[in-house]
This record gives sequence, C-alpha cells and structure tokens, in this order.
Amino acid sequence: MASRDGTQAAGNAETAVYTHGHHEAVLRSHTWRTAVNSAGYLLGELAPHMRVLDIGCGPGTITADLAALVPKGHVTGLDSAPGVLERARGAAAGRGLDNVTFEEGDVHALEHPDGAFDVVHAHQVLQHVGDPVRALREMRRVCAPGGVVAARDSDYGAMFWYPSVEGLTGWQELYRRVARANGGEPDAGRRLHAWAREAGFGNVTASSSTWCFATGEERAWWSGLWAERTLASSFAASAVEGGHATRDQLREAADAWLEWGAREDGWFAVPHGEILCRA
Repeated sequence: MASRDGTQAAGNAETAVYTHGHHEAVLRSHTWRTAVNSAGYLLGELAPHMRVLDIGCGPGTITADLAALVPKGHVTGLDSAPGVLERARGAAAGRGLDNVTFEEGDVHALEHPDGAFDVVHAHQVLQHVGDPVRALREMRRVCAPGGVVAARDSDYGAMFWYPSVEGLTGWQELYRRVARANGGEPDAGRRLHAWAREAGFGNVTASSSTWCFATGEERAWWSGLWAERTLASSFAASAVEGGHATRDQLREAADAWLEWGAREDGWFAVPHGEILCRA
C-alpha cells in the first residue's frame, strides 16, 4: 500500500519515530488535555451506549473523559508505548471508571474486528505516523456502519505568536525538519481533510480550533515545558543525533521560549485541523 509520499509502506508496522517521546515535560502537556479542550468537535456525536476506540491515548486524560460521557458503553484506549498505558490505567482508576480498558497497539494494524466500535478517535496521532492514509483506512475498518471516525491534529507551520522573539522561528523550522526526518508530518492539521478523502471517506466534516496561551500563568506553563522539551525530550535527541542542531542551538531555542514566556503582552496560538468522517 502506498504511503502519502507515494512510497510503499513496510508491512503492517509503524515506520515513523515518535518525535516527542514521553519525557515528563511532554506528559505535563499531555495530561492537561481534556475532552473539552481537545475533542470538543466530537462531543455532540457521543451517546451513552457507544463503544469508543481512543487511539494514541497517552496518559489517558481524554480517554477517561470519553468514558465518563458514555456510561453505558465502553472505551478502549490504545497506545504504542506500554509504559504510558500504566499511567493511563491509574488515571481511570482514580476517577472510579469501570467502563474503560487500555491496550498496546499500532493504528496501522488494529487487532479488532471490522465494525467493532461506534466511534474511533485519534488526537495528535496522524502527524506522527508513517502512513496516515492507511491509519485512517484501519480506523474506518473497525468503525461500525453509520459510526464516526474523528481526528484532530495541530499544524506546526501555522503556529504563530506575539511578540516576535529571535529564536522561536528557528525553533519552529527545526521542529518541522526533525519531525519529517522521523517520518511524520508536522503540518498535519491542514492535510486531514485530504487524507480522509484519500482513505475513501465520502462524508467528511472538516473544522478547526485553536489553543491560545496568553495569561501569565499560561505563558509560564507553555514556555517552560517547551524550553524543557527542547533540551531534554526525545525531540532533542533526534535533533542532535540527526545533525539538525547542536546542543548550543537547542539552548538558544530554549532561551527564546523562556524570553517569550516572560513578555507580558505575549500570546501563542496552536491551530488544529479536525475531521468527522461518517463510516
């Protein structure tokens, strides 16, 4: 099966490297996510009895929210990293949810029968996989007729901020180079609609929404975690080992994040593409 760039995908296994990894600074960002701030476009489609598959569930905060919204149904959280699934199980148990389970898996080759779920959801996943079109085809396969396949991805090339801080544009360009070298597509948000159509969906509703970080607390949190991620996460290792940046250049980028975060008039926008696809 051809990938998005026309090459042949290898077998049924993931070919891309997850750029962020699971450093604590990354997980601080991921555990901030909720169904409201990250899946609002999907919530109107949910009903209490539904079977939901949450792909790329990470630490499980969105997954747990979805489980609470389908109390007579069931949610399966899936991730390729077994370590983070333990954290997700703990989050669900802490909320007393008994209608959610977690499992390890690959979106390119889901180990579920055809039509097993009413809703198949992926948040910030398709930007990191080797073949997003094949992933969407698999999501469609396990979605019941009349069900919904939903995906939301940020778009790094569309991110913008104020004021202009020397070094942040360089960080943006560096991140996109590293992500593509790892086999992903950092500007996925703008491509979701096209990928869905290529995957065979005939009924697709496309939308967009934005995270905005502008208060002093938000700026400190967002800039601090990105400064740390720039220096200490899997992204940093990929940047240096791949020859995309030196440690000194990463330090300059991290300092730029902290400088922006200290600006009282600063704000940062993260645009997302979203798709609701009828199976």
